[in-house]
Amino acid sequence: MSGGTAHLLTALFVAAAAATGYPSRRSATDLDATPRTTVTFDELSGVRRFSTRTLNYSTLLLEDDWGILYVGARGAIFALNSSDVADGSHRTIHWEASLEKQMDCLQKGKNNKTECFNHVRFLQRLNSTHLYACGTHAFHPLCAAIDADRFTLPSHFEEGKEKCPYDPARGYTGLIVDGGLYTATRYEFRSLPDIRRNLHQRPLRTEESPLHWLNDAEFVASVLVQESKDSPVGDDDKIYYFFMERAGEETTSFFDKSQVARVARVARVCKSDAGGKKILQRKWTSFMKARLVCYIPYYEVLRSVCSLDGGGWASTVFYAAFTLSAQWRTMEASAVCRYSISAMQHAFEGPYMEYQDSARKWSRYDGTVPEPRPGSCITDRSRRKGYNSSQDLPNSVLDFVKLHPLMFEEVKPASGEPLLVKKSVAYSRLAVDRVQALDGRSYDVLFMGTGDGWIHKAVVVGSSIHIVEEVQVFRDPQPVESLVISHAQRSLYVGAASGVLQVPLASCAKYASCYDCILARDPYCAWDGRTCRATATADSTGLVQDIQSGNVGCRSSLGRGSLPWKNRTVLQGDDVLLPCDQRSNLAQAIWLLNGSEVPGTGQDRLRVGVDGLLVTDTLPQHSGDYRCYGEERGLRTLLAAYSLTVLPELPRSPTAAPRPHAASQAASDMKVAYISAIVVLVVLCTVLSTVLLYVSCLEKRKGKYVLGEPRPGSSVELQTVSANCLRKGRRGEEEEEEELTYPDGCLRIIPGEAPTAATSPVKELPAAVPPLPPPPPLPAELTNGVGALPNVLRKMNGNSYMLLQQQDEPLASPLYSASFTEELSKILEKRKHTQLVEKLDESSV
Repeated sequence: MSGGTAHLLTALFVAAAAATGYPSRRSATDLDATPRTTVTFDELSGVRRFSTRTLNYSTLLLEDDWGILYVGARGAIFALNSSDVADGSHRTIHWEASLEKQMDCLQKGKNNKTECFNHVRFLQRLNSTHLYACGTHAFHPLCAAIDADRFTLPSHFEEGKEKCPYDPARGYTGLIVDGGLYTATRYEFRSLPDIRRNLHQRPLRTEESPLHWLNDAEFVASVLVQESKDSPVGDDDKIYYFFMERAGEETTSFFDKSQVARVARVARVCKSDAGGKKILQRKWTSFMKARLVCYIPYYEVLRSVCSLDGGGWASTVFYAAFTLSAQWRTMEASAVCRYSISAMQHAFEGPYMEYQDSARKWSRYDGTVPEPRPGSCITDRSRRKGYNSSQDLPNSVLDFVKLHPLMFEEVKPASGEPLLVKKSVAYSRLAVDRVQALDGRSYDVLFMGTGDGWIHKAVVVGSSIHIVEEVQVFRDPQPVESLVISHAQRSLYVGAASGVLQVPLASCAKYASCYDCILARDPYCAWDGRTCRATATADSTGLVQDIQSGNVGCRSSLGRGSLPWKNRTVLQGDDVLLPCDQRSNLAQAIWLLNGSEVPGTGQDRLRVGVDGLLVTDTLPQHSGDYRCYGEERGLRTLLAAYSLTVLPELPRSPTAAPRPHAASQAASDMKVAYISAIVVLVVLCTVLSTVLLYVSCLEKRKGKYVLGEPRPGSSVELQTVSANCLRKGRRGEEEEEEELTYPDGCLRIIPGEAPTAATSPVKELPAAVPPLPPPPPLPAELTNGVGALPNVLRKMNGNSYMLLQQQDEPLASPLYSASFTEELSKILEKRKHTQLVEKLDESSV
């Protein structure tokens, strides 16, 4: 993104934030981060790939203890070896939609190339022996319990319309907790979005009357937080749902008043919720939702959420990726925010909102709140009051829950601002790992998949993000749809439309020096004095690592001490480029000439660029030793070294005679060659112009030239009548104006209107030609001459007639001459009153 666009983006962020009352923060430029290194697809190493003829490998389930990676795809489920997904030992379940279901799907107007298949959307462990899977099955959802050992489909399938979406593109999330299936999506063909619990003795769903608890929601993720463990109040486990929905508290957006804004939400329900006894029967009694904000309210779209706990639920953190909404059109940017579980608890324990019918929007509720607190789980305090289950709650609490599902407080990111705002990138999926570094601190490492097939690996340092590298994992751009981390295999599994990839969490060996290893700030890597190696596979004794600052640990501040010199020799006045390849995108090139630094600007003949140092119009004083250093975070490393020699003239050969004017003679030869080439081109253009002029003249005199000479042995001669007769019977200009026929019987073409029989004098044929005998009787098909006319007369180019002369017969044949003359007379008789002056391209006989 250009600098001007970046400033515009920052200004719009500030304007939108000010308009919505959001507190001031750092600018988008300050929150941006550039990946330190870039690894293209052709530079990948250690990556394993799995793919078959099927598509959409989007559902991943990793069981590290068993060494299996389960993959749900379109029409199939795979069991891969997690240590090497490409070793060919995988097992496959083919689960295609029947032809009948596909035809039914097609009749509903769905796409038979993308939608009318069985897309596996859910795949999790049900119990110790079975997996549970659900698929769209060509818009007829089905679910199945799969024996994990036999890895075959059961003979009986379960109806999936309450557990799985119809549409494979619909937002969906699901969890299996203690045997219960917790899912959220738009289930039936035209149903409202819903959060449901199935495979449970008490199935539950959200309320739809008198208020819809969910307003056109699109679900993104769900997370189980086991808050019952070591809870001092005897709290219950909770499932948190993250989704987008239409905003009820604001009716219009900031920029476009005609559109209803969509906002990010987080909702929670209690695992032990049993519904109400009379009110809210088979409905959630613990449903609550709150606003989730990151950077620019009303214009951010939630794309992915992942969670991480540090050994206890109280330390749980959530990472969420947002992109700009459609109103930004051509602008593309992503934001990553971090939320704590305590911030969410604070929002759910705060004031409620209430829908105002008169204003048709939600506003803060300041009335009395019944006891026990509506929406809360059953705790020790509730049990002491006799409320051992949600079915024991009083009606006043349940009525309040029905009308007040929305909280007033927003859930804001940690430190009040995003960790990252990345321009020109659309993050589609997140995964997070926590790594213990050599300094004793724990660092969160984020793996962020993009919409065009890249992975950004970043480490969270304080309240900001350092992007270690960006890796292109797919040659063809495609969204990263799933990310799963394996600690046992030290691998990242990537699911996308074309296949599954196994990528190493770190490739420490590619850092060739202490400088590279330390500046990478990769928590997985450390320098041992000779090589950069993975910390998980080595004794930490003697290892060097600096995640906080990235510049401490190497013995010399100059990185690599020396490199082999490269010699360059040029003539005075020539240009020369001294390349300097910088591996790091964050490093700045520093050039030294004979020990003195070369300024980046202000030098007419020395220009420092991203590719190296360009010396233009060299002079003898440019000769010397050039060194290129990469400077990053106060460290310098030598990248290239050159010895440049500028010669004032060409070197003389010891055996050849001196040639003081060799350079000028060579220049003179080049000028002669250029002049010769130009002369040749001028001659060619002249010849071509002459040919084109000649052809143009021929076109203007069309109809006055013989189209073809009769060849010996040919049976047919094709000529224009006027050209043939002019060639054979020309007797001078005066005779041509008076004669209508020629001695050989040809007719003459005279432009204009033909004279009528009454006014035209009858001309006698020349004496040399004997009078024609009367024509013999004609065949039945030639009684009026019309049947033979197409073989005798043709119209050419709209103003000439063609005579087809049969060479096998005399030209003055009674049959053809008589019929030809009679037919022309009839035609001319019909046309004698026709006015041809208006059509100058016509001719008359």
